[in-house]
Amino acid sequence: MRSAAVTSGGDRIRWAELPGAEPARVYLHGLGSTSPAYFAASATHPLLAGRRSLLVDLLGHGHSDRPEEFSYTLEAHADALAQALDAAGAGAADGAEVIAHSMGGAVAIVLAARHPRLVSRLVLVDANLDPAPPVPTAGSSRIASYTEEEFLAGGWAEVRDRVGAHWWSTMRLAGRTALHRTAVHLAAGTTPTMRELLLELKIPRTYLVPAEDGPLAGAEELEAAGVAVVSVPDCGHNIMLDNPEAFARAAAAALTPA
Repeated sequence: MRSAAVTSGGDRIRWAELPGAEPARVYLHGLGSTSPAYFAASATHPLLAGRRSLLVDLLGHGHSDRPEEFSYTLEAHADALAQALDAAGAGAADGAEVIAHSMGGAVAIVLAARHPRLVSRLVLVDANLDPAPPVPTAGSSRIASYTEEEFLAGGWAEVRDRVGAHWWSTMRLAGRTALHRTAVHLAAGTTPTMRELLLELKIPRTYLVPAEDGPLAGAEELEAAGVAVVSVPDCGHNIMLDNPEAFARAAAAALTPA
């Protein structure tokens, strides 16, 4: 486990690091998750192993610090991550390859837009691309449907009971303020939106989507802009956990230079 201070108060982002060849490969988790738990098997899969790999926990999540004064906007997450990658030397030379799931994918897009020297390739795993209004039934939008005061006063327990044991096993590691603020800003999205930022990036980009979800909204526009949209069979939102072999094949193909 390694770490770097990323705020003026000295709060630290931490990551599990696997040694290997450069350029570095960075793995980013989704909301309420942690990268070592979600990506350790992928990073050591024969098709993806051998690369220096940083399994990063964003601020407020997993092993990283949980500062109460941090805003937890997508831009703030991306800027803090940029400081960690600089400290790790992970963006040296031509930048790191970034594999990012769900909310982590939204942060990765913003990272690539705000700090282009740090990212050479982007693999998005069923990532958030568009603003989503808070709703009382689904994932991050459910969390965002509470005010911060409501969530801290007991809404978090209702979310715990709804999300189930698997997600809660990592969500419980996140700071409650961090979890709520991140969900709120994820639902609000960015300006321009994450989708619009993705369309403008000039690096190789791949978007992995569960085949069972049907066609990805806006796929034609993404593909016209050079984003490869790849359907992965036999999986849900957690593609890397539900179908590790297909995920490894798709990610390896996305990271292989043409």
